[in-house]
Amino acid sequence: MTGVLVLGAWALLAASPQDSFEQELQGLRERRLRLRVAPDLGADADLFLKGVEWALRYEPTLAPDAAALVRKALDRGRERLTALEAGKHPWTERKGRLVRGFVSDVDGSTQLFGLVVPAGYSPDRPSRLDVVLHGSIRSTGLSELRFIAGFDEGDTEGKGGSGVDYIELHPLGRVGECAYRFSGETDIFAAIASVCRSYAVDRDRIVLRGMSLGGCGTWQLGLKHPDVFVALGPYAGPAETLVFSHAGLSHFRKIERLEPVEQKGLRIVDALDYAANAAALPLVVAVGKKDPYYLSHLLAEQTLAREGVTMISLVSPETGHQVDPALFKEQLRILGDAAAKGVDRNPRSVRFVTWSLRYNRCHWVELLGLQEHYARAELSARVREDGSVDVDEPRNVTRFALSEPVLRKAGTRLTVGGQDVALPEGERPRSMAFERREGRWVRELAAPAGLAKRPGVQGPIDDAFSTRFLCVRGSGSAWNPAVGSWADASLKRLAAEWHRHYRGELPVKADTDVTEDDARRANLILFGDPSSNSWIAKLLPSLPIRWTKEELRLGDRGYAAASHVPALLYPNPFAEGRSVVLNSGPSFHERELALSYQLYPRLGDWAVFEVAASDSPAATGFFGEKWEWLPSGAK
Repeated sequence: MTGVLVLGAWALLAASPQDSFEQELQGLRERRLRLRVAPDLGADADLFLKGVEWALRYEPTLAPDAAALVRKALDRGRERLTALEAGKHPWTERKGRLVRGFVSDVDGSTQLFGLVVPAGYSPDRPSRLDVVLHGSIRSTGLSELRFIAGFDEGDTEGKGGSGVDYIELHPLGRVGECAYRFSGETDIFAAIASVCRSYAVDRDRIVLRGMSLGGCGTWQLGLKHPDVFVALGPYAGPAETLVFSHAGLSHFRKIERLEPVEQKGLRIVDALDYAANAAALPLVVAVGKKDPYYLSHLLAEQTLAREGVTMISLVSPETGHQVDPALFKEQLRILGDAAAKGVDRNPRSVRFVTWSLRYNRCHWVELLGLQEHYARAELSARVREDGSVDVDEPRNVTRFALSEPVLRKAGTRLTVGGQDVALPEGERPRSMAFERREGRWVRELAAPAGLAKRPGVQGPIDDAFSTRFLCVRGSGSAWNPAVGSWADASLKRLAAEWHRHYRGELPVKADTDVTEDDARRANLILFGDPSSNSWIAKLLPSLPIRWTKEELRLGDRGYAAASHVPALLYPNPFAEGRSVVLNSGPSFHERELALSYQLYPRLGDWAVFEVAASDSPAATGFFGEKWEWLPSGAK
């Protein structure tokens, strides 16, 4: 009997803290699975469990302070689960600092954000909302728990945010350097939507601001979505890539040369290519003159000046890469003045520039088709006193739409490039589309048939991971073992990078389990070949490639199928508005994910990889605007 007691005590002593935490986490996970509540409320509890899960996976040894974070997160997760099981959620009424979550539509993962709710907040009075983007956070196992610790002060009534009369939203984003790009960008707007569901927010008074990496995100999101925010306030955040990479910091890798495809890929990343859109809202930029990024600030100032746009430039003469409290106070004052006025939802003029249909609208202007992606597209329009609209000759645009409130009034006219465009005489629809046909602009009576690059399905490959996607692994045997092994390794690598850097479980199904509803609801990311993956075989007749056991042919290029694999993005023929991708995840990997400015597309719409070679493709390029093969564009 004594021996049994000794063995039992020894087992308790031998169990590591991680083992104990794992068991406790498993019990809480089971309670969470049984819970039936609104997704946002479920995420409010789940965020603590997720933080623990990532900590235990990526921190093999927990230091005392890390173990304390895990311990607190387990306790807090249990508290919120217990409250929800009782039908309560007191944190939704809390003033002051707190942490909440939402379920990302991209991959179904729980993502989190910090909130500061002012003491004077009332659900009867819509509040200004400041979206505050954080600086660089290294992607480690403790990233979530450390972020949570900065905002979680319990669920009972707090004192409220000090000295402000607006709500602050602090999104975590996708944690690391990819916090605000692609899926991270999508999640920022999802976080805003989550706050708007739970609190009374005045959508005409949403300010976007941030420091360092958060300043970069402010530039990027704000200039590409200029009608969402009332004002932008980047602080010490570069707005482009190449000059930024030469900032002189020891851990930076200078970008000396870009492939043609990479040069085009930067067009959907670099904010300064969208500088003209700053005319739509106040831009209040702060920086220290001794900041390594000061040259990027000057470049931004010069670029805006060339566009005929001014920014409010606030410079602290003796400050490096840090916040000058006095300068920050002045930036907040100016942003507050702009927020008090609100967004003008019916501007008399709109000028909008883009390089991709991924970013295609500003107020009552929407671009629907381009002559060429990754070339500058621009549309400028003005409303006359009588409500008629004059549109300058659009640049690099084949289709566009004008929506309410313009042109709804009977008798108002439209000119495009100085030519009158016929409009309906009677009641007019809320939105009207126009296309260039035989050298003239005419009203579009029906959407054009056939394939074309359209908003949401325009490429490149990386874009498929900005919205809901589902990876599909083949359950059969590949024609060529080397190809099968390469595809399996690519999917495994994607799952590992997605978990570590994008902070979610990769959505994966076997090809035999994928339904037609899955194809309608998500971009399908297919791994394998037509022999191993039944969905590749099903879609192959609709794809612009020929793939047999012996040969792989893309346009006029032929490759040995035993040693080459295609990667491409193409419209899903069975699901409007969705894409299919073959054999690729995001085109930047572990090395690039360590630095924000390295996160730009390395691939176009298509690529070919040699299975025995490195990550560099044998060829890559873009399809034309009708998803046709182009004679040039190969690497």
